[in-house]
Amino acid sequence: MNYSNFIGIDISKAKIDITTLNTDGELNHSVCKNNSKSIIVHLKSLKRNGFDIENSLVCAEFTGLYIFSLVEACKAMAIDLWIENAAQIKHRSGISRSKNDKIDSEKIAIYAFRFKDLVKLYNRDDEVIEELKFLLNERDLILTDKTKYTAQIKDQKGHVPDSFYKNKVKRYKAIIKTLVLQLKSIQDQIDHLITDDDNLKHQFNLSTSITGIGTQAAIQTIVATRGFKDFSDPRKFACHAGVAPFQFMSGSSLKTKARVSKRANKKLKQVFHMAALSAIQVDGELRDYYTRKVEEGKNKMLVLNAVRSKLIHRLFAVIRNNKKYDKNYLNSLALSIR
Repeated sequence: MNYSNFIGIDISKAKIDITTLNTDGELNHSVCKNNSKSIIVHLKSLKRNGFDIENSLVCAEFTGLYIFSLVEACKAMAIDLWIENAAQIKHRSGISRSKNDKIDSEKIAIYAFRFKDLVKLYNRDDEVIEELKFLLNERDLILTDKTKYTAQIKDQKGHVPDSFYKNKVKRYKAIIKTLVLQLKSIQDQIDHLITDDDNLKHQFNLSTSITGIGTQAAIQTIVATRGFKDFSDPRKFACHAGVAPFQFMSGSSLKTKARVSKRANKKLKQVFHMAALSAIQVDGELRDYYTRKVEEGKNKMLVLNAVRSKLIHRLFAVIRNNKKYDKNYLNSLALSIR
C-alpha cells in the first residue's frame, strides 16, 4: 500500500505520545491515555480534523504488554500497524542530543516515512507469537525467583543456627513448590498455543528433529523469528543471536581477531549455548566435529560457537526444505557417491 500519512507512537504504561506526519511534512504532537477506548476516540478526532486516517501507517516500538491497547484500537479501526524493534529505530534515526516521549514519537513517525518500504504489518499470527513472548518472559521471571530461593537454601547451610535454618528451608521449599507448579502451568499454556496453531506446531516438530534443539530452543527461535518470517537468512539470525563472528578492519590493518558482537539477543545466545552443549553430548557428527577441533588445539569456546552456528543453519534448513532433519543424510550421500 502507498501510505500518504504516518503516525509515530511512543508507548508508556499510562499514556501514549502521538505524532502525525502528513503529506506536507508537517509534524503534530498529541497525547492520550493508554487504553483502547481512549486511543480509538483520539484517532477518530484526528480524522475529524482532516487527517487522512485511511491512508495512514501507524508505527510503534515493541514495548511488551503495553502495546496491547494500541493493537486493539488499530484492529477496531482497520488501520495498518507496524510494530518495529526499538533498536532498529534507535540506530537508524541518527544522533540526538535530547530525549523525551514527544521527541521519540516524532522519530518513530519519521522512521516510518523513511523506511516504509521495509514495513512488516502486524497480523493475527503475531498475536499468538506475542502471547508466547509474554509467557516466556513470565517463565523467565519465575525461574529467576526459583533459582534465588534454591541458592539461599544451599548457601546458608551451616552458616546460620540449625533451628532457624530448618524453619527457613521449610518456608522456601513451600515457595519453590508453588513456583514449580506455576512453571508447569505456563508450559502447559505454551504447549497449548503451539498445538492449536498448525503452522507453529509444524515448525516446532521440524525444529526439534535436530539433535540438540529441545523444546525451549525451538520455541525461543520461533518467537524470535515470528514464525521464521522476520529472518530468512541463517547468517542474519546468527548475528542476532550473537553467534556470528565479525572482523574489524581499516584499510589493510586488522584491528582485532574476528569476534561475536555484543549487540545481540543474550537470551538466544544462552539458549543456543545450552543447545550446543546438549548436541556434543550425543554421538554423531557434531560431537565428532567438536572433539576433532579441540584435539587440533582450537579454543573450546570457539568450537562451541561454531556448533551453535551449525545448529542455527540446520534450523533454517529444515524450515526451508519443509522436512525433518535426517542425521543419516550425509552418510547416505557418501555411500551413494561410492
